[in-house]
Amino acid sequence: MVEELFQEQTQFVNIILVAILFLLLMALAMITFFLFSRRKIVKTELEKANLEIEHQKEMLRSTIVTQEEERKRIAQDMHDAISSKLNVVSLNANILKDVSNSQGDREEIAENILKMTSTVLENSRRIAHDLLPPTLHKFGLEAALDELCEEVAATGRFVVKHSFEYPSDSLQEEDELHLFRIAQELFSNAIKYSEAKKIELNLGIRENSLHFEYIDDGKGFNPETAKKARGLGLSGIENRTVLMNGDLSIRTSPGEGLVVEITKQLA
Repeated sequence: MVEELFQEQTQFVNIILVAILFLLLMALAMITFFLFSRRKIVKTELEKANLEIEHQKEMLRSTIVTQEEERKRIAQDMHDAISSKLNVVSLNANILKDVSNSQGDREEIAENILKMTSTVLENSRRIAHDLLPPTLHKFGLEAALDELCEEVAATGRFVVKHSFEYPSDSLQEEDELHLFRIAQELFSNAIKYSEAKKIELNLGIRENSLHFEYIDDGKGFNPETAKKARGLGLSGIENRTVLMNGDLSIRTSPGEGLVVEITKQLA
């Protein structure tokens, strides 16, 4: 009887020991799984952080390149449209001081000076308009885009259609400027590269979301190749869309025209 009781106690102790060992193994497995999962999560987060840093660096590089190209363009415009002509005005003014010139010569020189200064003033206004469009500042995004479409249509190279349903102040001024610059860049690309005949520009608000759409029937391009080509300005469009907290879609291929869509959730 005592032996049976001792055997039962021994079996009970063994069961408890096995259960404890099983629980320890389970706890060890859970700890190992947790540490492994945690390490994997940390690794994933680090990879995401590194990708974000690289993306920010690339955006910064693209922004700097865009700024430098814009500065070069403005400097070239200033030289071609203003400085060179002012040099001619200065030369004519010095000739005008020469008392040996006849009255007719002086009048002709004075007329040339007036024409040249008028041209310089007009060029100055154009450059200032490119830097900060007065229509955008005074009348808002819809009026500025409407004026831009009229200017492009006036070249006679394109049939330009547009549809704007944009309540004023739907975007902050900074975002309106980004969207206007994107439209400018797209029209500039159309003029330089697309060989398009028709261009369509649409802007509207649907379901508390802003929708911007550009379409042309030009020759299109390979998007992957274009990302490496600085001339098309795609990096500037992408960067401005990111700064707007918007979403960008570019659909194109050689011979198939171009469709650019930008959407942004409104507050």
